[in-house]
Amino acid sequence: MKEGNDLKILVVDDEKVLVKGMKFNLQSEGYQVETAYDGESAVELARGGAFDLIILDLMMPKIDGLQACMRIREFSNVPIIMLTARSEDADKIMGFECGADDYITKPFNILELKARVRALLRRAGMTAQKERGSRLFVGHITLDPDERSVWKGKESVELTAKEFDLMELLMRNPGRVYSRESLLNVVWGYEYAGDYRTVDVHVRRLREKLEMDPAHPAYILTKWGVGYYLKNS
Repeated sequence: MKEGNDLKILVVDDEKVLVKGMKFNLQSEGYQVETAYDGESAVELARGGAFDLIILDLMMPKIDGLQACMRIREFSNVPIIMLTARSEDADKIMGFECGADDYITKPFNILELKARVRALLRRAGMTAQKERGSRLFVGHITLDPDERSVWKGKESVELTAKEFDLMELLMRNPGRVYSRESLLNVVWGYEYAGDYRTVDVHVRRLREKLEMDPAHPAYILTKWGVGYYLKNS
């Protein structure tokens, strides 16, 4: 699985100010971002860019987002989020029929966009992981997403639902540093009204349950001033 800063996103919209804003916010999450401003460029970049996700506006010059989406689907299954200034159900249905995976209506909250991006990338990552076998491993820790089971060596460990979700996210993205805000958004949901100490408490509990020496963790690590990450084994 790719690490966070290896994930590439293509953002395509003819509103250059909007593109600039999306690029800045996605880069702040650790993604690599390329941009384009029309449908033809989107198709050509998608053909050679090895992107992990594409954000595609519906109404664009040369060819529109629906046509671009259909052309991309001829050679790629990359996750695609469609953007539109219109909210008619017919547009959404057409977008899905053309191969889009998700849909966001303008104007949108940037937190919503980032949450949709994370969810779609995570879903795509889960699919790829299942194709290779569902269990995740790091050092002495084993996690089975299907059974929602965790082992410390040969010993089964009981985790709460949120502890499990947090550990699964870290294990699916080894080496990627997540800020406390990002972990709240992904694991608890971006509408969650709690504070960052919730994340700290859950990380501490995971270390107590899964690390051989919780005071000196070998895998569930802190990037001081940034957040948490799982060390590559």
